[in-house]
Amino acid sequence: MSNEGDRLSVPYLRKPCAAILLPVLFLAGCRQAETVREFLRDPTPHQEYLVGLWNAGLASSALGQDWIQASGEALANPVAVEPPYQEAGFFPPEEAASRGYRFSLRRGQRLVLSVTLESPSPARVFVDLFRAPPDTLRGPEPVMSGEAGVEMVYEPRRSGDYLLRVQPELLRGGRFLVTIESGPALAFPVADRTTRSIASYFGDSRDAGRREHHGVDIFAPRGTPVLAASEAYVSRVDTTPVGGRVIWLRDTIRGASLYYAHLETPLVQEGARVMPGDTIGLVGNTGNAITTPPHLHFGLYARGEGPLDPWDFLHRSPAELVTVEVELAELGEWVQATGDGIHIREGPFLRSPVLAELPRGTAVRVYGGVGTWFRVLLPDGTAGFVASRLTERTRRPVRAESDG
Repeated sequence: MSNEGDRLSVPYLRKPCAAILLPVLFLAGCRQAETVREFLRDPTPHQEYLVGLWNAGLASSALGQDWIQASGEALANPVAVEPPYQEAGFFPPEEAASRGYRFSLRRGQRLVLSVTLESPSPARVFVDLFRAPPDTLRGPEPVMSGEAGVEMVYEPRRSGDYLLRVQPELLRGGRFLVTIESGPALAFPVADRTTRSIASYFGDSRDAGRREHHGVDIFAPRGTPVLAASEAYVSRVDTTPVGGRVIWLRDTIRGASLYYAHLETPLVQEGARVMPGDTIGLVGNTGNAITTPPHLHFGLYARGEGPLDPWDFLHRSPAELVTVEVELAELGEWVQATGDGIHIREGPFLRSPVLAELPRGTAVRVYGGVGTWFRVLLPDGTAGFVASRLTERTRRPVRAESDG
């Protein structure tokens, strides 16, 4: 790989601003050859493919340039979505295409990405997740990469916006399905309960304001099973004046400590290995909770950070995945507006900003489907979403051409 880096460094330095690599590397300006060597030190499948294009002499071709440009455009102009989200789409084999999505994640959530492709011939589809930059002076930070057909799971270390890019190799395409879902990173620690059973929150005042509540209180009947929230080992079983009968688990995945307090009865011993959902004790009100109804005090502690708010690690959004309902036979085909003033929107939601209004009979090509919406491309190159019920199939392709 170092030899490839040496070969790439020559043309890289010859170009005043490394224009051909800018959309992929997101460089702010000209840098030294070491940047390219670092780029190749642990390359993603997408980056390896770019190197292959360069070595084959295709990166400087018109089609290669279009592919590189498309990879950058997907991250520069992504569609804003909210997990759970699912989209069926179509990559025309004759075009250099890419899709970009932007969404927010909070620390404590677990992101699950799935991309599948139906293609008449074997094809690679590159899937790359980035952390969005906090300002325009920085480029997206690579987080995780893979290819279609393999489920990808990620837990963010900090809250923020993220970018997902999906791009097939050159001259390959077909129908694809992207699914973006998020949920709590931890299993809920009390059987048959959810965050609706939490009645005392992280940061609440205690002892007349002399201290803060470093956890959440989950109320349930005495004797309700208390469950392991993660794969872990039991680091401590004890009885204390404040917590009463307590259990400490050491999360072997995240390196965090999980604290269970006020138990009626611990059911594990120190050193035991547990899996999510294993019963480790029973709900009670021991310790300083003797005057309150039975509940579990659940705390989360990260090394070097102290107590963390467990809410996002436990809360499951009530939002359900809206599956694709549009007719998949329309993907890649042309449809036309059935009325005047039909809105093309920035996203597949009625609240999304309006990008354009279509006169009756305007033909657009369908590139994807989200719920009951089509993702379409207008003759002037504008991309957006239109309610599928406001369109009908047409055999009349229309393209806008420009001498510019």
